Amino acid sequence: MPYLLVIALQVACIVHLMRRGGNPLWVTALIFLPVVSAIAYFFVEILPGLGQNRHVRTARAKAVAALDPERELRAARSALDLADTAANRLRVADALAALGRHEEAVPLYRESLRMTAGDPDTRTQDKLANALYETGQAAEALALLDESAEPLGQSERDRQQLLRAKTLEHLGRKPEALELYADVVTRMPGEEARCRYAALLIDQGWDRKALVVLEEVEKRMKRMDRQQRAAEADMYRWATEALAGLRAKGVTA
Repeated sequence: MPYLLVIALQVACIVHLMRRGGNPLWVTALIFLPVVSAIAYFFVEILPGLGQNRHVRTARAKAVAALDPERELRAARSALDLADTAANRLRVADALAALGRHEEAVPLYRESLRMTAGDPDTRTQDKLANALYETGQAAEALALLDESAEPLGQSERDRQQLLRAKTLEHLGRKPEALELYADVVTRMPGEEARCRYAALLIDQGWDRKALVVLEEVEKRMKRMDRQQRAAEADMYRWATEALAGLRAKGVTA
């Protein structure tokens, strides 16, 4: 068994070398000194390249966040201690918001906007509006969204529209929220918009429409692996339960 592992290691390194067009001297080393040269090849040729891989960087960032969730917050506060700037206050606010500490983030978003010269930054305004929504201050969040300029990019506009829909729903303006949800679900990635749309449809008695939306969520979920689904596990769990409930009631599209 160890002998087969050594051969497999040799072959893997040589295949990697050939695909990358690396130094052919590695082939000689891998053949005559398979274990030592394979270890050396990994550290010299493979490991540095892993840091440039987007998927590896994402996985590493998630691992760091899981092991030390307040690492970015500490770094942001350290930067703010060195220089009290709008950008550093914004960084601390973002770190707090990422940890779900929206109430602490609100004053920092306000201060960042106050310290920024010229017209208010739309992204920062939207972040403040989201933090206000998360802390139950939906009326102020909506007023801020009404004042905010329309973002240039479609993805930014969609995120702003989703936040507006959530805020309107929270304020009881459900027909307006439904209209916005119906539009934004046609473009936004992820399932938050679809699940919120379906939940509001069910709340308003539109079970058949909700069924269609949730069946789309189910189809998308089945095309993903476990790791991809983990990012929105709560949404998929809710969608599965809601879909089962509609089917149990005999609702059909």
